[in-house]
Amino acid sequence: MSDQVFLFGTLRYDPLRRAVLGGDCPVQLAQLPDHDVIDRNGYPALADRVGAVAQGMVLSPDAGQLARLDLYEGLFGYTRAGATDTKGRAVWVYRPAETKPSVGARAWRLEEWVIRFGEAATLASAEVLALARRHPAEHLAVRYPMLLAHAAARLRARSETSPHSLRRSPSQDDVIPLSTSHPYAYFFGVQSDDLRFRRFDGTPSEVVRRAGFVMSDATTVLPYDPARDSVMLVEQFRYGPYLRNAANCWSLEAIAGRIDAGETPQQAALREAQEEAGLTLDLDALHVIGQSYPSPGAITEFLFQYLALCDLPQDDGAIGGLASEHEDIRRHVISFDRLMQLVQTGEVQNGPLLTSAYWLALNRDRLRGG
Repeated sequence: MSDQVFLFGTLRYDPLRRAVLGGDCPVQLAQLPDHDVIDRNGYPALADRVGAVAQGMVLSPDAGQLARLDLYEGLFGYTRAGATDTKGRAVWVYRPAETKPSVGARAWRLEEWVIRFGEAATLASAEVLALARRHPAEHLAVRYPMLLAHAAARLRARSETSPHSLRRSPSQDDVIPLSTSHPYAYFFGVQSDDLRFRRFDGTPSEVVRRAGFVMSDATTVLPYDPARDSVMLVEQFRYGPYLRNAANCWSLEAIAGRIDAGETPQQAALREAQEEAGLTLDLDALHVIGQSYPSPGAITEFLFQYLALCDLPQDDGAIGGLASEHEDIRRHVISFDRLMQLVQTGEVQNGPLLTSAYWLALNRDRLRGG
């Protein structure tokens, strides 16, 4: 069989295809008979359907580009299979191991995917293929969703305002990267850079080595019932205190979670409230507490923190969380006074919850009067 490949999904997006291939490769519009392109957990998949025609394109990659395609598609569990297009050409198509009938399935649409994921997927694909020089494919399959979320965070950071009424006014050549390595890549990643940065006297620093934990942006939300003057906290085992040899590794927190690619911080806050605490919130109930780096010297995580006005249930100690993420989360509904008592005794040790509690203390009268 020739090494012509029929592309029907995300790789029809030109910037992503170039990033995956590592350059250009001529393409021709093409069709695949007796197939639909359906939505499979947000990604495109071919489904057999007599009489249907899947739209796509054909390209003839060189050996290196074909290897990159195999690696990239393999991250999603897709492998090459033979097919014949409407012109009678033998082509490769990438398919998941398990195919599903198209009856009742939602059609997958490239335009919708590009709006939500196009730019982030292009950044993430370039990074994951660079990581493939050092890290095994099975590790990168675990890493990719976080790379995608981190890529979305990078795009978000580029679009944000950067006030500098007190701190220095930045310029493009303030930081000069010299070399970069990625010594660890699994669910999270570690990046190390040798670089120079501009000192306050205007001169470049010596070459310094910095390393950081590469994460996505995240959101927190503290539900508050102004009528009952009560808040909802969640409690769960946390690995960080365990690594520190803390006597108690269960942490009292606001609802929190990563911001996935394709969603806003506010949407993530509502999703996490439902997943962690079974709480349905409205967008207009969210009040901005702040946006911040919890530990900018070591991690990339950037927090979007909210307080949500809502009607809270009675304290029932209900257990929630996603089974797919092995979460075991208990919720608590307590009074504001009890919250501040926990802050003062040190039982609350979670930074975002401390910030949220102090913000509520400053704004409580206004929120209760409103």
